[in-house]
Amino acid sequence: MDKNPLVYKYSIGKRKPYDYDYGNRQGNQNAGCPFCDVAHLTNIYEKDGDKIWLKNKYPTLQDTDQTILIESSDHQGDISTYTREDNQELMKFGLKCFQKMNNSGRYESVLWYKNFGPKSDGSLTHPHMQIVGLYHKDGYRDIGLDNFKGFEVGRSGSVEMNLSAYPVQGYQEVNILTQDNTNLETWADLIQKGAQYMRSVLSHGVDSYNLFFYPINDCKGTCCKIIPRFYASPYFVGYKISQVDDSDTLKWEAERLKGFVNGGILH
Repeated sequence: MDKNPLVYKYSIGKRKPYDYDYGNRQGNQNAGCPFCDVAHLTNIYEKDGDKIWLKNKYPTLQDTDQTILIESSDHQGDISTYTREDNQELMKFGLKCFQKMNNSGRYESVLWYKNFGPKSDGSLTHPHMQIVGLYHKDGYRDIGLDNFKGFEVGRSGSVEMNLSAYPVQGYQEVNILTQDNTNLETWADLIQKGAQYMRSVLSHGVDSYNLFFYPINDCKGTCCKIIPRFYASPYFVGYKISQVDDSDTLKWEAERLKGFVNGGILH
């Protein structure tokens, strides 16, 4: 286990604009939304419609290269509410940006993730993802292939959806895998369905979740893991011990998720 933490630069963090109140860690709650002010965005790497990939203006983590992917011009938008086509294009664009950074050879590892909601550790409501290059750290060191295996919801070609039997943090984690980065439309559709399930069905709907994207099969494929965010278990906070529902509950949840998803997507 890597015991060296990422170092947070508080002097930068306290200047960040934010919507969620996390005490005094950040300090600029009334700055307005910088992602809505497109005309004044700088250090843009790539654009596709209203999707914008750019350098993070507030690089709070030491020894990293932090970038932002603005998902949409809709300030209240979310993966769960985009049109099917817009979400497919977003996932393709995000994967393209991630691969460009991951293949650059500049970093020991590159992390791609999304925060949504007040319990996700996000700072701004406006929909965005983060792609972060770690210069001296393997962000996947403590993640194993078992974390992507579980109770099958269904599959379509090279794309599979399951409920994790060996979660990273705990309870109901949804995995959506494309083994070879093909059939990305189905992969994106299942990510969207998973986010909708989190927000409307699981535990009567949750207000926060994270997406984490992991390269698999020697970077030939990608797993998206959707983790609902509750207040974390003391076993995880204090001992880094994850928890999971019993197998009967996970089987039931997998069937319920399959019923929610299916419209000819899965077999």
